Amino acid sequence: MQLEQKKNIFKWISILEGISFLVLLLLAMPLKYMFDYPQPVRYVGMAHGILFIAYVFGAFLLYSTMKWKVKDLTLILLFSLVPFGPFYVERKYL
Repeated sequence: MQLEQKKNIFKWISILEGISFLVLLLLAMPLKYMFDYPQPVRYVGMAHGILFIAYVFGAFLLYSTMKWKVKDLTLILLFSLVPFGPFYVERKYL
């Protein structure tokens, strides 16, 4: 797979992971805890978990291909834990 294809796939995973994190925090969690409606957390949480794993896996795959420093990889992985972080990564590192 070529570099541009890898970057494009990671870009989309990053965007989708960021969206799923925000939906989980801003929609599904309030529905669960404020309105006692836990089903959205189950589905959005599962999607977010899968996308998070794909994000981390993609970051490690691009680490050597993009010749990122260990510091950059560490920041990219840490930004996956912060709301809006994956959007920043997508803009700055890709």
